[in-house]
Amino acid sequence: MQRRKAKKEDIPVIAQLLMDDPLGAVREGEDLAAYQKAFDKIHKEEQAEIYVIEDQGDVIACAQINYLTYLTYQGGIRAQIEGVRVHRDHRDKGVGAFLISQLIQEAKAQGCHMLQLTTDKRREEAVKFYQKLGFASSHEGMKLKLN
Repeated sequence: MQRRKAKKEDIPVIAQLLMDDPLGAVREGEDLAAYQKAFDKIHKEEQAEIYVIEDQGDVIACAQINYLTYLTYQGGIRAQIEGVRVHRDHRDKGVGAFLISQLIQEAKAQGCHMLQLTTDKRREEAVKFYQKLGFASSHEGMKLKLN
């Protein structure tokens, strides 16, 4: 199992990972052009990266990490994790923990003082998973849907 930066060729598999989820099944879609456009934009940003985990040449997990500079913490940098997905055949086998450990290493290498993520409250298993890895529900997140 190894981590690497995602490539354009990975987009169909990443899209499938995002869709293979009860919430993703509702909000994601089959339009690979939309994912391609987003990938191109993210790939150009210096403050963002998409990673995949490969096992025997197959992409089995993915996640995005963004680096955000804040005025708080004296201009501190936080890493924000998004879109963590593990292929259903590889869940409960340590893949997710490996992926998160790799992202923690990346965040430390970038000089981040904090790593944060959000997960939908309906994803009870995900909440337990992140808590097991040391993440704490320290804040109440709020969102405003714009469309």
